[in-house]
Amino acid sequence: MGAGVNQKTGAGRRRGRHSRHAAMSEINVTPFVDVMLVLLIVFMVSAPLMTVGVPVQLPETAAEALPGEDNEEPLAVTMAADGRIMIQTTEVAEDELVTRLQAIAAERDSNQIFLRADGAIPYDQVMRVMGALNAGGFREIGLVTDAGGPRLTAGQE
Repeated sequence: MGAGVNQKTGAGRRRGRHSRHAAMSEINVTPFVDVMLVLLIVFMVSAPLMTVGVPVQLPETAAEALPGEDNEEPLAVTMAADGRIMIQTTEVAEDELVTRLQAIAAERDSNQIFLRADGAIPYDQVMRVMGALNAGGFREIGLVTDAGGPRLTAGQE
């Protein structure tokens, strides 16, 4: 499919510098397909990196995943091991958390929020933040964990 020139030669004609060259009327799509494949690969590689996340060591459980809502981006609050609290990736002081959440809740249709807490954080701190989430207007609080953790009963798989 390379670009080229069609040459018309008769039975007794010789090719030479006086022959007529007609331009080829086909579109060469190979470069377009190459560029599209490269863009596809770039987006496939970069899409998982765009997920919301602050690195935390989540506890492992055997719980099933919660169904997510398709119309809004999920909202996540993260508690890091060093005591920082973040809404998505923005750090928030603990005393400002409720007011920020109330402002966010006023703009959202859903009252679902996900809490990502490092496994090293004491239970009472996690519960304080859960209370702040509730006071901020979010009633559906999902605790995010890593899958594949231990089960309480040995007979289940």
